[in-house]
Amino acid sequence: MKLTTAAALFCSLAVTACGAESMLTFEKHVRPILKTHCTHCHGEEEKPEGGLDLRLRRFMDKIVTPGQPAKSKLVELIRSGEMPEKGKPLAETEIAVIERWITQGAKTAKPEPLALAPGPIISDEDREYWAFQPVKRPAVPEKVDWKKVRTPVDAFILAKAAEKGLSLAAEADRRTMIRRVTLDLTGLLPTPDEVEAFVNDKSPLAYEQLVERLLASKNYGERWARHWLDVVGYADSNGYTEADSVRPQAWRYRDYVIRAMNDDKPWDEFIQEQIAGDELANATHADFQQAVLDPKRTEQLIATAYLRMAPDGTGDTVDDPKLAKNQVIAEQMKILGSSLMGMTVACAQCHDHRYDPITQVDYYRLRAIFDPAYNWEAWRAPNSRLYSLYSPAERAKAAEIETKAKEIEAEARAMSKKFLDEIFEVEIKKVPEAEQAAFRVARDTPVAKQTPEQKALIKKYPSALATYSLDLYDKKKQDLVDAKMAEAKKLRETKPAEGFVMALTEVKGQVPVSKFFNRGDHDQPKQAVQPGELSILASPQIEPFKPVSMSSGSSGRRLAYAQWLTSGKHPLTARVLVNRFWLNHMGRGIVNTPGDFGRLGELPSHPELLDYLADEFVKGGWKLKPLHRLIVLSSTYRQSSVNEASMRSDPENRLYARFKLRRLDAETLRDAMLGVTASLVQTSYGPPSGIGRDPQGRVITGIDKSTITLNKVDPAGADDFRRSIYVQMRRSKPLTVLETFDAPVMQPNCELRAQTTVAPQSLLLMNDTFVLDSSRRLADLVEKQAPEDRARQLRRVWELLYGQPASEADIMKCLAYLEEQTKALTQYHHDTQHPKGVVPNPPQEAMASLCQILCSSNRFLYVE
Repeated sequence: MKLTTAAALFCSLAVTACGAESMLTFEKHVRPILKTHCTHCHGEEEKPEGGLDLRLRRFMDKIVTPGQPAKSKLVELIRSGEMPEKGKPLAETEIAVIERWITQGAKTAKPEPLALAPGPIISDEDREYWAFQPVKRPAVPEKVDWKKVRTPVDAFILAKAAEKGLSLAAEADRRTMIRRVTLDLTGLLPTPDEVEAFVNDKSPLAYEQLVERLLASKNYGERWARHWLDVVGYADSNGYTEADSVRPQAWRYRDYVIRAMNDDKPWDEFIQEQIAGDELANATHADFQQAVLDPKRTEQLIATAYLRMAPDGTGDTVDDPKLAKNQVIAEQMKILGSSLMGMTVACAQCHDHRYDPITQVDYYRLRAIFDPAYNWEAWRAPNSRLYSLYSPAERAKAAEIETKAKEIEAEARAMSKKFLDEIFEVEIKKVPEAEQAAFRVARDTPVAKQTPEQKALIKKYPSALATYSLDLYDKKKQDLVDAKMAEAKKLRETKPAEGFVMALTEVKGQVPVSKFFNRGDHDQPKQAVQPGELSILASPQIEPFKPVSMSSGSSGRRLAYAQWLTSGKHPLTARVLVNRFWLNHMGRGIVNTPGDFGRLGELPSHPELLDYLADEFVKGGWKLKPLHRLIVLSSTYRQSSVNEASMRSDPENRLYARFKLRRLDAETLRDAMLGVTASLVQTSYGPPSGIGRDPQGRVITGIDKSTITLNKVDPAGADDFRRSIYVQMRRSKPLTVLETFDAPVMQPNCELRAQTTVAPQSLLLMNDTFVLDSSRRLADLVEKQAPEDRARQLRRVWELLYGQPASEADIMKCLAYLEEQTKALTQYHHDTQHPKGVVPNPPQEAMASLCQILCSSNRFLYVE
């Protein structure tokens, strides 16, 4: 939605809500329009253009004639197009609001202040906006159908649905439920045995026990880490430039997130570590050695890679290094704002926010919290922010090995020189005796210092030089030297493996003066600013964070801010987090713009439920797994995706009176195909599986052997079949099968995944090597499980893909297809000459073709 359209819609809704005869006020209805289009020139600058200040009604007497919009200069300027001079003109709905306000007398809601400082106004109406109010736990609705209530979630949903004459859909059947919740919590399909066991489990707690098993699975962390990695913009490359250089240590942060999810680490601790793990670990840039000796403190350092996820080309060649440095900070501020605050703070980088009460000064005060770690005027490139994991003992051992290796290399060089000298004494005799003495001197003279005469002499008798290429004279002696050098190499391989942490730290005692940038231009610094929270949150009922200093030499700003975000008093953090958790379960957020809780974002469909979940989350120790239980055990989550009344009156499912039918996301689709073919490699953690571009231009897993002129990818064995979360994520080269199914490219992060249905998806399912190979593996798998019994093979495919038995009609259709396809393939092979050694197998090829069709079906691709 375009900004002007959204603003117009907001105004239209505001007027509608007031009713046809309702009185409009300047503060509530007109000021938001003027703020969007006008006050950045007429009021918020030090010297308003044309001397016109539109921030208060009393400043507008010369351009507003109460009761007569046609005689009001304001309306004339807008209607003529003279105002605004910059940006898009006002929408007709916005003009209508202004005209109606003037017609009603151009009233204010209350007396305006007598004095007003330059700059934007944060009004009482701004402060009263729902997202800036403290979270207050609402009472659970009582007037609901309690027969359908399993958790408090249901009471809130039923109460809102009842207002529209709706109720929940019927409960989904067990096969649907185990497929849904297993995919939801682990990102993998349930096995046929797991499905049958659940279907046949007569225990009243069977579903609850299933949920507990899934939450305890290591696959749970791999699934739910993916959601957070989207929000933080995780990538294994730096982006920004075409070079898109690799981040070889980023995977440690990915593993940190997975472990945190599996351990159910409290999110207040999780967030604090990511924003200020270095300060928690008492580590600075030059003083980190002790921290990496402690696994807990090492983990805290790894967590700070959250603040290193933005695209960063400062280690590559860039046209404007200053711009590149500041762009890293700007992109990271976007990630911070959308992931933890649900606010588009980055919109205030160059000017005051057009819609939300965030000033440009606010932006630079918030940035000042992070300036000691980024400090663009004393910048540290990506490679300068890597910290060795060597212990003192390992470092000493490595140094000892290196010393010995160098000694062996010195022996090898001495051996080579000795052999060459011996050869020289033989070869020099081939030089005329009168020139031998001069030749000896020339040989012993460094090349750079040789005279023209000496160079000419050496050129005259090149075979006698014998200062290099021992192999030309005596291969056995060269082998002895090579063996000695190999000994040094082998010794070096015994060094303890040196790992590195990609982290964010501060330089001890280095706290730069943070500046306000005029129009966001780093070359136009103006006044100094102090670190602080957004002004809208600094109100009597909300206590903002207070920066503190630390003995380690770090500023302590980020730790203080992280503690404020997770204090339970911040009005946004818990709401933003639980809204994302809900969205990932239900397919739609209570606020369906999860990165924007501001004026341009959607209003919450169930504000009381949102606050209940936020309060429950905080009071429950910021733990996610209890919140999972609260949601997935509810009747709301367990209902069918079919509810005719809901589909008619609520097509977008804002009221959650049915489960939202949705397609498998990209990673789940790939992992599911690997899983059903028994080829998924469940090795967890560690460096990512490699990728490369094949001759057809597709990005696939494997060992990249491409050259400037040729694309080539060699198989990497088991690494090619790991879960998608462990596949290298290059910003410039997303895996083709993932990209096609809407896996995000992190620019800089992903607030909400798109879910498209487009032609390239069908083309990929028909032609991509991954899909074709998966289909063949599935055909081979069922052939082994039920040799020469096509009906049993088909039933097995149904169980693997869909988690349910095939009907007799399905079997008959598939058998008919196999028979027809086998005949066609047999005829094709009869008419085609194959390379030597290729033995066609038409029946098995027909089964692979059918498996491809079934893998491409909506029944497999969608979760109901």
